[in-house]
Order: sequence, then C-alpha cells, then structure tokens
Amino acid sequence: MNEQQPIVSRRDLVKAGAFSLAPLALAALCRQGRLRAEPIKPIAAPQQFTLEPRPPHYAPRAQAMISLFMQGGPSQVDLLDPKPALTRLDGQKFPGKIKYDDVGGASSKILGSFWKFAKHGQCGTEVSELLPHLAEIVDDILVIRSMRTGVNNHGQSIHAMNSGRIQRGRPSLGSWLTYGLGAETDELPAYVAMRDPAGLPVEGVLNWSNGWLPSLFQGTVIRSREPRILNLEPPLHLRGEVQRNYLAFLDRLNRDQLERFPANTDLAARVSNFELAARMQNAAREVLDIGQETKATHEMYGLHDKVTEEYGRRCLIARRLVERGVRFVQLFTKNQYWDHHGSILTALPASCGKTDRGAAALVKDLKQRGMLDTTVVHWGGEMGRLPVIQNDAGRAKVGRDHNTYGFTMWVAGGGFKRGGTYGATDEFGHHAVENVVNHFDYHATLLHLFGLDAKQLVFQRNGRAETLLSDQPGQVQSGLLQA
Repeated sequence: MNEQQPIVSRRDLVKAGAFSLAPLALAALCRQGRLRAEPIKPIAAPQQFTLEPRPPHYAPRAQAMISLFMQGGPSQVDLLDPKPALTRLDGQKFPGKIKYDDVGGASSKILGSFWKFAKHGQCGTEVSELLPHLAEIVDDILVIRSMRTGVNNHGQSIHAMNSGRIQRGRPSLGSWLTYGLGAETDELPAYVAMRDPAGLPVEGVLNWSNGWLPSLFQGTVIRSREPRILNLEPPLHLRGEVQRNYLAFLDRLNRDQLERFPANTDLAARVSNFELAARMQNAAREVLDIGQETKATHEMYGLHDKVTEEYGRRCLIARRLVERGVRFVQLFTKNQYWDHHGSILTALPASCGKTDRGAAALVKDLKQRGMLDTTVVHWGGEMGRLPVIQNDAGRAKVGRDHNTYGFTMWVAGGGFKRGGTYGATDEFGHHAVENVVNHFDYHATLLHLFGLDAKQLVFQRNGRAETLLSDQPGQVQSGLLQA
C-alpha cells in the first residue's frame, strides 16, 4: 500500500505552536486515563504508526543500544589492530596498491605506529597504550577487525554505517529499531541523539533522520550543554491551568484534523510528540540530573577531569536514559574529530584521551547494574586509516588517509561475544581478508539480536517494500554471537 504525501507541511508544523512547550507538548496532562492500544506487529498496519511496544519476530537478546560514534575514522593500526610489519618496514615503499582518498597529500611510504601494544585480560586482546581504560574491559568486549564499507568518502561511509546504504535520505538505524519494536517508555523519547558541544558530525542532522519513515521515528536531540532540552517548561505565567487548557484545545484541533486525514503521518507524529513532551516535563528533568549519582560513579566516568568530563557526562546520561526505557541512544564526536590526515602524533592521543575513560566506564557501569546482557554498546567510526604516510612533512606533521576496506570497531553486550577478536586484515592493515563484516552484515546481525529479521522488517513506500538492508546481501554473522 502506498503512503500518502503529508497534507501539512513542516513549515505549518512549526507555526502551530505558541506557548513555549506547546510545539512539543500534548494534552496528555488532561487525559491520563487514556487506554493504550494493543501491541501490533512491526508491519501489521502500515497506515497507523505509534510507539507502543511491538513484539519482535522471535525471542530477542538485546532490548536497547548505545552507539558511541567516533566520526572521522579512528586509526585501527594504531589502536586495536597492531601490525608488526608496519614497524619493521617503517619508511619503506609500500609493496602493493593503495587507493587514496586525498591523492594530493598521498605518499607510498609505510608508516609504523608510534605507540606500543600489549595483551590484556584473560582473552589476551592486544590494545594500544592510548586506550588504557579500554584495556581494563577487554574481556567484556568483542573487537571486530574486519569491518568494510568500501566507500572512502566520509559522508557515504557514515550513511552506510548509520542507515544501510551510501545514499542520503534513508532512515537511520535508531529509526528502524523504534519502527520495528516501539518504545519501552512513554515518558522519554524512544530514540535519542547526543551531539558534541564543539559541533555537528559530518552530514549533521541526517545522522538521526527518520528518512522516509514516519517522523514519529526521528531521533530526539538532547543538547550537549544546559539546557539540554530547550523549552521543556513554559514561562511562569503560562503554567498550570493555562497550559492544560491550551493543550486540551490544541489536542482537539489536531485530532479533528487527523480524523479527516488519517494517512497524514506527520500530523500523527505531532500528536504523539505533544503527548510525550507533556510527560517529559518531569521525566526528563529527573533523567538528566546526574547529581543523583554517587561520587564513585562520577569518578569512574571522569567527571572530575576537564579532559574527560564532557564526554563522560554524556556517557553517564546515556546509561540513565537506557535504564529508564529509551531504546536507542547515539553519542557523536564533533566534525572530523578522528580524521587524522596530519599531526596524528598529537591528534590521536587527544581524541583517545577525551573518549576512552567514558566509553570504558559505560561498559563497566552497565555490567555492574546487570544491564549489559540486554544492552548493546557499539564503539567505532565510519572508516579506519591507511598504512602509509599522508602529509610527508616531517614526523610531527604526518598522518593517515581514509581506509574503508578494512577497519576496526568494538561491540559489547546484548548477545555479542565477550572477549577476543573477530576477523582480520592483511599484514599491513589495509584490506579485511578474514571473516569480512560488511556494514549490511553488521546490520543484519544487530537486528537479529533485537529479535528482528532484517528481511521481514519492511516499510511499504511507493509500492516498494523497503528494508534496512535494501536489496543488499546482509547475513547474520554467527561468529559474532555469544553461544
């Protein structure tokens, strides 16, 4: 069945509100006794979209996910995929072919890693000295050394990792999960994006876009600085009975319009978002108040250190969100933060120093609270780096170009294996050669852990059955899964 085009434009939606919170709130304050709809299967009634909990296709292992997206491309050969051949042949000509993204700054000289690796944990995973906190939790994570998207541009590879294909405009992973499963809370957004205070990542808001899924499934941004949610409360003179009366009136208008145009998914999403925002007036204040956490928890996340405080705070809020039923949370680093074409000797340690402590603390915290079994944690970017020098202008200025043919990320919890590594790149860390995990294989595996068959999670669009894989041969990678 084809989806009808929205009757109300986005400009109309923006104009609809006048009372501070009114553009985000609904008369749920007046209708607390409303009955919930019965749960429906993900694609049982494509004309009607809600965030009511939906049954998965089969028994899930994971219920929630926190994605720590390192935008720009962390260097796998300097962090989690050590290559002795690079050290041995440092400065010599690379013996094979290299596909550069920045040909102008390219070099064929091999660049050995500046940092030492050591084995850690019972699993013996080798970790760079730049990630001392990650080294403490290696027995709880699985390092995937054979990721591949095969497109060397940032934007295209970001879309591949976050929305399934290299094209813009498709629904993000969080949108697919909330479309398929609904929400476990009606007081907080099902899908939250947390941006870096220093700026948006490449592709900006498209990273958490609902694409052509109904706008109900778009990610909600929680700001990186206070106030983390704008206009959460109305001005003093509009609170109480004034607000309730206004929201009740607005609710009647919206529902009358929705009865006339039931296929208008933007309008339906507006009604749902109004309801949610009204309930968020209390719930959001509570979840964002990390002052309730213990001093030991603050220290574990590095909130006492100006280098680690900001990212650690976002990681802690992510845990609090998931703890209260949020389905999907994604934390972003700023634009090109890991894109070390030059000065990698200083830039890479800085990136690791900012994020390592908070990421490791998140896994520790989830585990000690008994939440890691059902919460997937992902760490990684859209690409890795090449084994040769870029910007050959002296030791202090060298860097590495893009590499999407073999890079590394790690996952934890939610049914993924714990401890050890999966897959391998060649001796130079350029191409994935063993147990290759394409982005579409990763997505099929991830949905499987949530109890969803990637080929059955379908959205009907203009006569076409769309999926996250979208005609790509994604296969569940059983080698990634805990027995």
